[in-house]
Amino acid sequence: MGPQQCFSIAHPDLIRDVLVVNAHKFEKGRALQRAKVLLGDGLLTSEGKHHLRQRRMIQPAFHRNRIAEYSRSMVEHAERMAESWSDGDTMDIDQEMMRLTLRIVAETLFSANVDDSADDVGKAMTTVTELFNFLLLPFSEWLQKLPIPHTRRFNKARDTFNSIMFRMIAERRRSNEDKGDLLSMLLSARDEVDASLMTDKQVRDEALTLFLAGHETTANALIWTWYLLSQNAQVESKLHSELNDVLQGRSPTIDDLANLRYTESVLAESMRLFPPAWTVGRLAIEDHELGGYRIPRGSLVLASQFVVHHDSRFWERPEEFIPERWETQSIKEAGQRFVYFPFGAGVRRCIGEGFAWTEGVLLLAALAQRWELRLDPTQKIGLNPMITLRPKYGMRMSAHAR
Repeated sequence: MGPQQCFSIAHPDLIRDVLVVNAHKFEKGRALQRAKVLLGDGLLTSEGKHHLRQRRMIQPAFHRNRIAEYSRSMVEHAERMAESWSDGDTMDIDQEMMRLTLRIVAETLFSANVDDSADDVGKAMTTVTELFNFLLLPFSEWLQKLPIPHTRRFNKARDTFNSIMFRMIAERRRSNEDKGDLLSMLLSARDEVDASLMTDKQVRDEALTLFLAGHETTANALIWTWYLLSQNAQVESKLHSELNDVLQGRSPTIDDLANLRYTESVLAESMRLFPPAWTVGRLAIEDHELGGYRIPRGSLVLASQFVVHHDSRFWERPEEFIPERWETQSIKEAGQRFVYFPFGAGVRRCIGEGFAWTEGVLLLAALAQRWELRLDPTQKIGLNPMITLRPKYGMRMSAHAR
């Protein structure tokens, strides 16, 4: 790729080698390095000791007991959305899911209400996603300093995010209230060396990273799940039967997760076919031998979840939506074999994985218990593989009460 060598790997042994065994020989690829323009030096983009320090500090916000507390908010927001739908209405389900997960991450991690800003955040996120390829262009570091339309649009989107983040930080600093959420943890965290507090910029970088990553990926997983259910009547019927048996008309809780096995399988199979994070890039910081090939320092190594998840060497009938395949192979086992890695792997594995699984299953259960969604006859289907795997043409669907 121009002056840079690029290697694509699609075998579990090689993926394990790069992401786990020899992870110390690699750092994040150019895509995430350029993402610093938006995210700063947050958990997703930082490296080395700084990354490990930040991860240790943020980890408590995602412990199991905290996720149990968050689960009530997840269900409440889902129920509120279910109440707002009307029988026969046609909606942009992609926008609905984005709004829903945005409200949840804002309330659970930042104790904030973003209803007034939800549309602005959605537009800004779409702008950033669409312009991300611009950031990857050669010499984009210089192009970005020119007042061209791409740069102006990107800067406007970044200003939207900054305005929301810095407002939340300023309000919390003024109140000096410890709400026990992620934002309070970030504001009270002290450096291990000099005991200094984080600056507003450092807090903003971490908060924005989790604010955006915490809703974009789960929303995409749900969008594709609704699409797949609308195209597979037998799967949808089996899902409804489980929800009827387990919930019997009441709202789901975190205690129901153990009994919502098929619901979890539906979500897992959706993320196999349409992984929200569809590829992982790593930059070699020293020479490395991989599968008989010499990977020179400075080379880019790509491992695509989308490619591996559709590989017939590891999956029977890989293009088909078969949630039952997870009855004979657990999600954990598939992950340990590195044939399934929607949340990445190794030391850079997604810190919010437990949060995302809980949220995805509970939202799917709460909404599918009350509604069936049908694809609009005029809706075109296509993939938009940008930062995440979005539907290229949106997802217009009609809601039908069960």
